[in-house]
Amino acid sequence: MPIKKTNTKVDINQRRVINGADADVIQLYPMRHAFAWEAYNAGNANHWLPTEISMQKDIEQWKSTAILSDDERRAFKTVLGFFTTADSIAANNIVLAFYRHITSPECRMYLLRQAYEEAIHTHSYQYIVESLGLDGGEIFNMYREVDAIYNKDAFILSFNEGIFDPAFKTGNLKSDQKFLENIIVFSLIMEGIFFYSSFAVMFGFQRQNKIVGSAEQVQYIMRDESQHLNFGINLINTIKEEQPELWMPEFQKSVIDLVKQAVVLEYTFAREVFPKGIFGLNADSFKQYIEHIADRRLERVGLPAQFNVSNPFPWMSEAIDLNKEKNFFETRVTEYKTGGALEW
Repeated sequence: MPIKKTNTKVDINQRRVINGADADVIQLYPMRHAFAWEAYNAGNANHWLPTEISMQKDIEQWKSTAILSDDERRAFKTVLGFFTTADSIAANNIVLAFYRHITSPECRMYLLRQAYEEAIHTHSYQYIVESLGLDGGEIFNMYREVDAIYNKDAFILSFNEGIFDPAFKTGNLKSDQKFLENIIVFSLIMEGIFFYSSFAVMFGFQRQNKIVGSAEQVQYIMRDESQHLNFGINLINTIKEEQPELWMPEFQKSVIDLVKQAVVLEYTFAREVFPKGIFGLNADSFKQYIEHIADRRLERVGLPAQFNVSNPFPWMSEAIDLNKEKNFFETRVTEYKTGGALEW
């Protein structure tokens, strides 16, 4: 689209997440969506790279036949198989869908940062695969071969139909709801539900002092994904305020139904990861955990809880809060400047 010539100055009241004023250039001030700028700055302060984390202990444990059981190895590889595909899907959605249609300059700034973080996550998984000498073909192809991973990915990708079409445009009720649905699926479900049983498995390893370098990387990834989730929730709630006509009762019900479907897909995946249970974790406890976090996601966009269950993994709250991990930074290189700025 050619740049329009005009003498009109930017009016903050014309800025919206979608369908806003001229988005040809990123002009941050005057700023309307400050939450996005804050997220951008937090992402920069929390920058990390996987190669800064030692994998020596992981390599020794993976080579040992006495430390990791067959079930633990299977769980680790299945979780890694899901992660490798999920972050690629998320990156594609940011670059091919979100960025095209979001018109808020400050939101676009954060999306650029978020896309880079997805690349770092993919780098991290490759670093783990190479360090441990895993079969890359096996890990990266799991989304085609493991039903529980394929079904989650296929569910997410089904909502890209139309959004990735070059002819798709926002600007009417139907297309705006379609785009809002896409944000909800990727933020609440992909980044807010589908990652979390895998996160819990990795922190189960960490609590057992096993494959700690891999777990440390995943802890950084979880912090990033939590920021992505919070940003997505802010997007959803801001669109609700700017375009309340989209948030009709029928649409709200469809969101609840999608979350319920996602919960089933996620605890089905959990059964695939550890059919016999490991670290005292089993599929039933994971079902309750996924239901618990699904309720939290719904509540944050103003929808009622559906499961009303307690959190069976209270230690996950400690894993999320990096400030409580007293020894977390001992493995960081001393000249790393921004590691001390880790925040949620």
